[in-house]
Amino acid sequence: MTNKLNQFTTHSSQFTNFAFTLAETLIVMGIIGVVAALTLPNLNSSTGDKEKVAKVKKIYSNLNDAFGRAQAVYGPYDEWFKNDNDYASQSTRSANRMTEFMKISKSCTNWSGCMTSNTTNPLANFDDCDLPGPSYILSDGIAISFKYNKFIIVDIDGPKKGSFTMGKDIFLFEFKNNELLPGYLELMHSNPGEYCWNEEGLGCSTWVIENGNMDYLKATNGTCPNGTVLSWTNTTCK
Repeated sequence: MTNKLNQFTTHSSQFTNFAFTLAETLIVMGIIGVVAALTLPNLNSSTGDKEKVAKVKKIYSNLNDAFGRAQAVYGPYDEWFKNDNDYASQSTRSANRMTEFMKISKSCTNWSGCMTSNTTNPLANFDDCDLPGPSYILSDGIAISFKYNKFIIVDIDGPKKGSFTMGKDIFLFEFKNNELLPGYLELMHSNPGEYCWNEEGLGCSTWVIENGNMDYLKATNGTCPNGTVLSWTNTTCK
């Protein structure tokens, strides 16, 4: 009996030696908390950017699908406007024909009500975009506005949330040569800094569609925190 008691006492002593004290546990928890505080914002930002990239690619695919269907019915896009002599009628023509093939939850005759309630319009200096054409909220909450026979402006967050900033939640798509392209595609390939991260962000949709990221938001004037300078050769801050 005495031997068994001694063995139990010895095992108990060994268990006690291997146990963490309260102070040690608190220190470990503190370290975990610091690491989490440092890493979670980056993880959240990365996840948010991926969701936005997915939205941009989705709306571009949907717009192109509607555009292709409209051309199949009404002929080449460049021939749609033979009887339209002003920008308002051109905007209405392209909007009416494309939205026949899109799921619309709300229609607006202009910017107000469908695009944003923000009184500061970042597109005010862009081809009179403070005087927009027909605008819509789609069934998935994305908002779009047609401008002349040239552009579609997209707000991936809809009119009631987001920063309403070009290259962050506002993206531009461009009609050219009977195609619907990401905004300023040719100019972006020659000078991405000027048409995306250094200026008004009019060409950022090209970067997002072709590179699948929004790393220009992590960079300062195109230079990433790790020193990488974004270009068509270095397309990510990783």
